[in-house]
Amino acid sequence: MSPSGIDLGLLFLAAVGGGAVNALAGGGTLITFPALTAMGVPALHANITNTVALTPGYLGGTIAQRRDLRDQRRRVKVTVLPAVAGGIVGGALLLKTGTTLFDALVPWLILLATGLLAAEPWLKRTVARRLQSPAVGKANLIGVAVTAFAGAIYGGYFGAGLGIVMLALFSLVLPDSLRRVNALKQTLSLSANGAAAILFAATGNVVWTAAAVMAVGALFGGSLGGRFAGRVRAGVLRGVVVALGLAVAVAFFLK
Repeated sequence: MSPSGIDLGLLFLAAVGGGAVNALAGGGTLITFPALTAMGVPALHANITNTVALTPGYLGGTIAQRRDLRDQRRRVKVTVLPAVAGGIVGGALLLKTGTTLFDALVPWLILLATGLLAAEPWLKRTVARRLQSPAVGKANLIGVAVTAFAGAIYGGYFGAGLGIVMLALFSLVLPDSLRRVNALKQTLSLSANGAAAILFAATGNVVWTAAAVMAVGALFGGSLGGRFAGRVRAGVLRGVVVALGLAVAVAFFLK
């Protein structure tokens, strides 16, 4: 499809909102993905376009946290390739799913992403305690690589809530501070989504005009969200996005 000028303007605003929400509380995909489908983009193509459009945002997050990666080079080397492979596998599974089955899965995927967002504060507290627990033991690089691969498959397939999925998985195998693990997670999220985006770009399923406009909007929104991070209550905003996610899921169920 070829979005009209008005459609592209609305998608830009949705991407600004999604980028800002990602910077402030997370869950921006719950804004951008429904916006694409509302413009008449089929769900499968909307998911693919959304992945391509929001990948630059992960790059910005990775650059912002690069200081916490300086002494994790070995971990990065061990986990980037599994994350890339997982992103490709997840993307290939998405393409293999087909339009009809993916349409049926969409409301459930949105519910999953909404549930992850709603549980994020509790999950982060649990993860922080788990990362410091003696029960985790010494970091097992093979286990970390397998974990990166598993999380990246989800990222390549749908991706909403990928950050908290990665954190939860890493809490099982990687004893460290939440800040440092979060930086590693950001890098691997970029690797997984970037690999899936490259795969999608080669399939002809990306609505490129929409992806380009949304990429610019998401970057602008992320910058805007960063400026207002200290003035907006993340918990309140998260509640609004969770309510939106539930409404979107219901709308897809009723389709």
